[in-house]
Amino acid sequence: MRTTVGILIFEDVEVLDFAGPFEVFSRTRTVAGSDSRRTDDSAPFDVFTVARSRDMVTAIGGLKVLPGYSWADAPAIDILVVPGGFGTRALLQDESTLSWIRETAGRARQVTSVCTGALLLAKVGLLHGRRATTHWAGLDLLATIDPTILVQRKTRVVHDGIFSSAGVSAGIDMSFAVVEQFCGREVALETAHYIEYPLGKHDVPKQLCATS
Repeated sequence: MRTTVGILIFEDVEVLDFAGPFEVFSRTRTVAGSDSRRTDDSAPFDVFTVARSRDMVTAIGGLKVLPGYSWADAPAIDILVVPGGFGTRALLQDESTLSWIRETAGRARQVTSVCTGALLLAKVGLLHGRRATTHWAGLDLLATIDPTILVQRKTRVVHDGIFSSAGVSAGIDMSFAVVEQFCGREVALETAHYIEYPLGKHDVPKQLCATS
């Protein structure tokens, strides 16, 4: 059974914040080579977007995105990805969104954030007392939302129970760090090679593949 990756999307979400992780997780295969990407036979992850409803979402830049699921009908989520974007500011006061994040995170095996998605995790208390990061323009706000957070201002990907990542493109690095945790470094490296992304070293615990 595949590990599910649910990526939250909302009005004014940053495009690469959700599209970068979607690309990494959806292109991961446990069998190397380009031919393995032609089917899902060796795909360890089932990746989908999820939003408040199935209505069209308008991302930053005007990109129209049709969510894969609504909150009400989404499958159980093993890996939760909370992206950022200007839309996170309004959601800091949106109790329905905050409740959904809190409840979904409580059932997930791994919670992650990209960019200012960390602000939402902080708002619901998930980063309390943890090391975390966000987009450079949101670092001070992250510290203000929860002063117990050990804000990492010069780190691209942080893992302290929860994965958080810096701005926009850092979500790709974060996703590879999660792939490494679940499937091992060889799978992460091979996937990075397939999408031609330079994969560096991250603050990731060394664990055996959780899908085997």
